[in-house]
Amino acid sequence: MIPVLTFFNNKGGVGKTSLIYHLAWIFSDMGKRVVAADLDPQANLTAAFLTDDEIESLWETSALGTTIYKCVKPLAAVSDIAPPVLKIITANLFLIPGDVALSNFEDTLSNEWLQSKSDSNLYRPLRILSAFWQVMQMASSEIGADIILVDIGPNLGAINRSALIATDCVVIPLGADLFSLQGLKNLGPALRDWKKSWNKCLDNWVESDEAAEYKDFKLPSAIMETIGYVCQQYSVHLSRPVKAYRKWVDRIPGVYSSTILNKQGSEFVRIEDDESCLAMIKHYRSLIPMSQEHRKPIFKLTPADGAIGSQAGAVVDARDDFRTLAAKIAERMGIENTL
Repeated sequence: MIPVLTFFNNKGGVGKTSLIYHLAWIFSDMGKRVVAADLDPQANLTAAFLTDDEIESLWETSALGTTIYKCVKPLAAVSDIAPPVLKIITANLFLIPGDVALSNFEDTLSNEWLQSKSDSNLYRPLRILSAFWQVMQMASSEIGADIILVDIGPNLGAINRSALIATDCVVIPLGADLFSLQGLKNLGPALRDWKKSWNKCLDNWVESDEAAEYKDFKLPSAIMETIGYVCQQYSVHLSRPVKAYRKWVDRIPGVYSSTILNKQGSEFVRIEDDESCLAMIKHYRSLIPMSQEHRKPIFKLTPADGAIGSQAGAVVDARDDFRTLAAKIAERMGIENTL
């Protein structure tokens, strides 16, 4: 199975979608074949890759499989998953488009989660709960992907639960603020609870009569290994961190260690020395709207796009920063780094 990497925090506004977007491009530049899956009903990742006209066309068509929702929608009508119709971004980069209608699938997932706790008639509940994983693996098999990058919303709802049980590795984006820390405290218990509950479902499935009937039915393992966090870099004035931000930054290693890793001992570790910190991502300020306008990652902006003067230097820095981060993620996921 193709490894799934999901970026998740229970707090929005931490640069999650931008992070995934840029890493998808970097991994594709590494020669990896990448599937980017937008499982956030807000569909911000899709908006980063596609024009409004392209998105409207996907949402308005009656054809199945054109978005993640149109892949799983047939399940609600007692049918089966529709194979995904991938959007080709480059020769190595493919998108499973998001859909605002995906929020309609939330209740179905909630109901089937309860049904999955029984000891019989498990096939349909497990088929529905693992639908995101099934779709992503179908897409990856189709194009021979090396990695799947997943964007999900900032909540602990049923959609995200099904996205996380489909996940092998998790990266947690953080801001240097109280709300990110509180979101971090919510994540650890939720991930452990979801994993424990899904493992119970898997045990029930193996012992069920249906397992013999559906011998080719595969399910995700809900590995959900947190391989680290990425923190938005705080503002700097005269080379000194702003105090209001530094106090939150200093607390991140300890909170991450105790709530995510479920261990103590990092209370006095500086974030710069914390092995769990994958990167401190800079604020690229004016380059972000420029990147959005030209629908390309920061590190592919050119003087013709308006990246001149100091901005041209920031473009080079961005490429180096994201290459370093991608290499570190690849190492922790056991993916060969060909940069």
